[in-house]
Amino acid sequence: WRVVVARAPARRRRLRDLYLDGWYDYLAMSGAGLTPWGSLNDREEEATALRQVPSLARRAAAAPGGFAEHLDEVPVLLVLFADLAVLSTVDRDLPRHGLVGGASIYPFAWSLLLAARAEDLGGVVTTIAVRHEDEVKALFEAPDEWALAAVVALGRPRQRPRRLRRVPVPAWASIDRMGGDPVEP
Repeated sequence: WRVVVARAPARRRRLRDLYLDGWYDYLAMSGAGLTPWGSLNDREEEATALRQVPSLARRAAAAPGGFAEHLDEVPVLLVLFADLAVLSTVDRDLPRHGLVGGASIYPFAWSLLLAARAEDLGGVVTTIAVRHEDEVKALFEAPDEWALAAVVALGRPRQRPRRLRRVPVPAWASIDRMGGDPVEP
């Protein structure tokens, strides 16, 4: 992997603008009850949902905006790239979307968040900018053989993070087979 710290205001604004394009698509699909860019989505349902993007963008422009609209103002923006020349993707030839290639990249991003938390910083890993990978790679002068993996935003939290509520282990872990006896902690 390679991390680029985005400092130049013009680059940060351009990254935000590219991010917003994908963010409004995400909101439109979520609002329609779809998993954004889900592998099993009905493409016609996605297209119908995406027709809401212009009105979502107009409403966002008229409001104070949230994280996405202010991405360029985040204190620290890290752009995370993966070197495709050395990335093992053992699921490369399966007839489905690949998952395995991120197995080393995303734990690294999570480690960044844990290290930031130890310094009283909060953060988020987001992949929406990947929707405009070519433009983001050009913006940060990334070579062709590198892939955009994520953007990590860091800053001082407005409030202390609280303990997350998690789904109970028996809801997602079973013994010996899918649907087997639930794992009891």
